[in-house]
Amino acid sequence: MKPEFGADLSNVLLRQSQIIHTRMAGRAVIRVVNRCNEAMEDSNLNLSECQLVTVPDAVYHLLRNTTLVSCNLACNVISKISPKFATKFSCITELNLSNNKMSRLPDEMSECGQLEKLDVSHNSFVDIPQVVFRLPKIRVLLVNNNYIIDVDVKQLPKDSPIEEVDLRENPLLPDCHEMLSQVTSVKVLLSPRVKEDWEDLDV
Repeated sequence: MKPEFGADLSNVLLRQSQIIHTRMAGRAVIRVVNRCNEAMEDSNLNLSECQLVTVPDAVYHLLRNTTLVSCNLACNVISKISPKFATKFSCITELNLSNNKMSRLPDEMSECGQLEKLDVSHNSFVDIPQVVFRLPKIRVLLVNNNYIIDVDVKQLPKDSPIEEVDLRENPLLPDCHEMLSQVTSVKVLLSPRVKEDWEDLDV
């Protein structure tokens, strides 16, 4: 029985889409390898916009003899960072994880003892990762545009190395927002608090 024209066309389109997908994946791999080669030269790894769901093991292998200073993993689809990342790249001073799908950081991140700036903005965090407060040199923390509703202000003492925390565009509770707005030991960036409807009602 001769197959219908529509079925033939569907098969052709399917094969074409598979070829296109393979080519796109191939280009992404080449991009990652090229950027690893660049990192060998300047110690700055930029894997932003590489369609990554995780940091490939090949990256650790390619950079096994390279001491990274910074790492940019922004604008991927990463949901979690492997503990291996912190042990392999423990000397980085700047890490950009913005615009991913992350909600937590591994405890092993505390091994990044030189980390000074951490950007986890535009992710899915519901609180500030506790491991951040165990980073001895962290100065700038960007956690804006997440889903954080509460922050323990006591974790921002005067002797903390943290100098600036960006908490803008988070659904902070009114009391938390108020307490954070009064913190003076650390520069805390907050969005203007929008009053709830019930707060404007006369009692």
